[in-house]
Amino acid sequence: MIMAPAGAKRNILQRLDAGEVVIGDGGFVFALEKRGYVKAGPWTPEAAAEHPEAVRQLHREFLRAGSNVMQTFTFYASDDKLENRGNAQRFTGAQINEAACELAREVANEGDAMVAGGVSQTPSYLSCKSEDEVKGIFKKQVDVFVKKNVDFLIAEYFEHVEEAEWAVQVLKTSGLPVCASLCIGPDGDLNGVSPGDCAVRLVKAGANVVGINCHFDPMTCVKTVKMMKDGVEQAGLKAHYMVQPLAYHTPDCSCQGFIDLPEFPFGLEPRILTRWDMHKYAREAYSVGIRYIGGCCGFEPYHIRAVAEELATERGSLPAASEKHGIWGAGLEMHTKPWVRARARRDYWENLKPASGRPTCPSMSTPDSWGVTKGHADLMQHKEATSQAELKPLFEKSKASH
Repeated sequence: MIMAPAGAKRNILQRLDAGEVVIGDGGFVFALEKRGYVKAGPWTPEAAAEHPEAVRQLHREFLRAGSNVMQTFTFYASDDKLENRGNAQRFTGAQINEAACELAREVANEGDAMVAGGVSQTPSYLSCKSEDEVKGIFKKQVDVFVKKNVDFLIAEYFEHVEEAEWAVQVLKTSGLPVCASLCIGPDGDLNGVSPGDCAVRLVKAGANVVGINCHFDPMTCVKTVKMMKDGVEQAGLKAHYMVQPLAYHTPDCSCQGFIDLPEFPFGLEPRILTRWDMHKYAREAYSVGIRYIGGCCGFEPYHIRAVAEELATERGSLPAASEKHGIWGAGLEMHTKPWVRARARRDYWENLKPASGRPTCPSMSTPDSWGVTKGHADLMQHKEATSQAELKPLFEKSKASH
């Protein structure tokens, strides 16, 4: 194992090779949308340049909660996505990516954290642009990450393993460690490639760490990463594993995950996992051999704090945010009401079945399983704003499906 120079931070592979738990951060686009800094629909990260104070503060909250990785707020920050469907921008992709790198580095230097530059799936791929065109989009982002000296790279949120392979191949040219995570479930990618086969392809493309992020709840994502791990091992290959799931319960989701749910994206709150659910998630992820454990959409700092607290023994410490949180509700011992003090125990919170308080709501939904993917006419992207003529048949189809 390569040792880091004295006084230098160890990189992601040195930490994982040593068997350490690396805790990621959470879902910046969802968290910042709720705070008023991101527009739902495009989900683009211009806030890194427009409102750096908001992005910086969220980084700090995740760092305090126990995150070892400050992932640059560069989700969907490719030029083709930033200008897609009338999404007018005052900033270029390079300006947003540079600002995001600077913010992540500033906060990472306040603790023992690494900076990860991230790329994600592109409208160009969905519109059947060539491999060279898609790779060119990734290369522009990677050039910024190298210029800004990030510590490692992540190709995340890919529904098609082919596009993820292309991303990994470009990221590997940087010479930095590369992670690759797909937003798929146990059924595989949108072309039906199994999780195990997807993982093998990503490792062969050059990924050092493979796994799952977004689209599904924690236990579904852990199950899918386990399938990836089995596939890699059966192929005689080696890799590390990562998982960064949703903070929403998704037992009723089909292969497209939570974007198919009628509640997406503005009615998902009843599905949010509690901090106690996150303890179970962290333990399950650790037990199957995953050592890079974080979160995606819906994850707030208190969720990451729960992950860090569950794995405190393995990590050798509690996060700073635990100063304001009694383990398993111990802080409630100080409450003025005796029936609330009676909840200051682990067995109460571990066995709680939270009520939604919504008497007429179903426990599960019927997903919008339209079944379209790369190459379908409905997925062809363009710079012009979506027209009413385009929307009308979609509205009618949606009404018919419900």
